[in-house]
Amino acid sequence: MVSRVERSPFSGWWWTVDRWLLSSLGALMVMGVVFTMAGSPPVAERLGLSTFYFVNRHLMFLGPAIVIMTIISFLSPRLVRRAALLLFIAGMIGVFAALQYGVEVKGARRWIMGLQPSEFVKPAFVILAAWAFSEGARRSDVPGTTFAVLLLPATIIPFMLQPDFGQTVLICAVWAGLFFMAGLHWLWVAGIGGIGAIGAIGAYKFLPHVRVRIDKFLNAGDGVATNPGNSFQSDIAVESFVQGGWLGKGPGEGTLKRILPDSHTDFIFAVAGEEFGLVACLFLLSVFAFIVLRGFLIAARNEDPFCRFATAGLVMLFGLQSAINMAVNLHLVPAKGMTLPFISYGGSSLLSLAIAMGFLIAVTRRRPRSEIFERVE
Repeated sequence: MVSRVERSPFSGWWWTVDRWLLSSLGALMVMGVVFTMAGSPPVAERLGLSTFYFVNRHLMFLGPAIVIMTIISFLSPRLVRRAALLLFIAGMIGVFAALQYGVEVKGARRWIMGLQPSEFVKPAFVILAAWAFSEGARRSDVPGTTFAVLLLPATIIPFMLQPDFGQTVLICAVWAGLFFMAGLHWLWVAGIGGIGAIGAIGAYKFLPHVRVRIDKFLNAGDGVATNPGNSFQSDIAVESFVQGGWLGKGPGEGTLKRILPDSHTDFIFAVAGEEFGLVACLFLLSVFAFIVLRGFLIAARNEDPFCRFATAGLVMLFGLQSAINMAVNLHLVPAKGMTLPFISYGGSSLLSLAIAMGFLIAVTRRRPRSEIFERVE
């Protein structure tokens, strides 16, 4: 136990951090290891790798992720903003480098040197947007809202060139949530919504990969999408939940995961449904929901404008990504190639989420009111 009278950086961190959030994230990490052990061996065997290749890789990234999350959680709000700015610049340089020199995977250039730079841009974008919106709402002489408006196209245009429509939608949704939080006039909200609708229609009309995914989703089950692809995986995923029932077939007893190409990444939730049942899936869902609701509750109580916006933005990013992945597994939305936070295999995703949750823990730490008002003034 750490004494309250002890004066050290760790004791100061321990008694100010939200331990409910910390415990929930730890539970997700443990479940991620278990589900990766369930979903990844068939994929490794199909690729001619050792059975636990992806499990070992997941553990290899999990260790540094925990260290990164812990270190970032010690940062003050000012250092969080500075770290986010540096991360955003480095991430965008990586995105442009991937466009020019990256490896093409499934028709997209998102990877370079084994990493996906766009994953690291997301948490940095949220912090910068929160900073801009909070400054714009607090001071009329600071063009924070203008900066936030310009930040969005500067981020999503390179994403769309990769192309990465899923991450673009996610970032736009979080930005819209922060825009609404800033208390701007409802006509602006309606205008942004209209632009979003036009953008979605334009993406369907002019971007072939977007049109193919949506068409496969809409035509699933009528004989049009019979080839292995987005609809095929979603259909098998739904069948996994049906066969798993309430309690599942048991660890390692799943069979449908052997024909799911992405059973260790995008469709690991379906593997959990087949082997551990709907009860385990509902528990996993409750952990995600708890983190999001806990974050919103802390944001509502936070008197620091920046920390309030940053907390809300980060839990929106975390919650929306989780909801999209699970909705894809249940065939409620078209497949987007988005991981389930801390559950799916993926080095870039795991490290990015560690950074995002490190930021979240840092901005939700309890601080003296005098320190808050000194920063606000």
